[in-house]
Amino acid sequence: MSPLNITEDDLHAYVDGALTAARRAEIEAYLVLYPEDAERVRAYRAQNEALKALFNPVLVEALPDHLQALTVQPVNSTVNRKKWPNLKSWPLQQIAAGVIVATLGGVAGWLGHGQYQSAEHMAQVVVPLSRQAAVAHVVYSPDARRPVEVTADQEEALVKWLTKRIGTPVTPPKLGALGYELVGGRLLPGNAGPVAQFMYQDATGQRMTLYVTTENATQPETGFRFAREGQVNVFYWVDGKFGYALSASSAKGELAKVATAVYDQLEAKK
Repeated sequence: MSPLNITEDDLHAYVDGALTAARRAEIEAYLVLYPEDAERVRAYRAQNEALKALFNPVLVEALPDHLQALTVQPVNSTVNRKKWPNLKSWPLQQIAAGVIVATLGGVAGWLGHGQYQSAEHMAQVVVPLSRQAAVAHVVYSPDARRPVEVTADQEEALVKWLTKRIGTPVTPPKLGALGYELVGGRLLPGNAGPVAQFMYQDATGQRMTLYVTTENATQPETGFRFAREGQVNVFYWVDGKFGYALSASSAKGELAKVATAVYDQLEAKK
């Protein structure tokens, strides 16, 4: 079979289980002949599983009271009930989805009108540092072909590029003494601006990412904080103008040791 018969869309559809049995068999035969693409497929699957582990708990959370109230039809209503469906007959997921869509539409209209909510209200919809870092780790660390935008052999260019884009000097800590070598880094979008991600890897292929943002400059400094985001462990802290988050699937103790080394190096550069 010519590799031209297999597209990137075919590989993603294969991972998602969206192919016919005949086409699936063709893809499986192709992957036997092309191990690099087979490795990409394994990485895609690992990424999907990690994302599920990260976000599935949200799907089983109880519906907030103010949304639950929308599922109850008012007793004393002057509206002609024949014109309005009984909300009790709707699935809760459908109601919640409708409310979310309506809310997002309202937010978009509000912002489009040039108005902005107070910082207190906006903070309610800002993704926490630990969750941002964990999602970025889950998305990029399984990638077998291009986990970073700029590789470690171009570290000087990487530092100059990220420093220019973020607007303040950023450099990757040296973690070789702990068994982690720099793979490279990339630029990512944050809540309100660009952030940097540095990726490391040990001899077994275990990857660890350091997420660096300046979006926490207005927040008070913090010591180490730990978060468990799905299957990802995260140590994060705010130091001066920077927010840092170290993410990995490794044990909490191992991650704490590396986070301490990262913190010490960053402090030494001040």
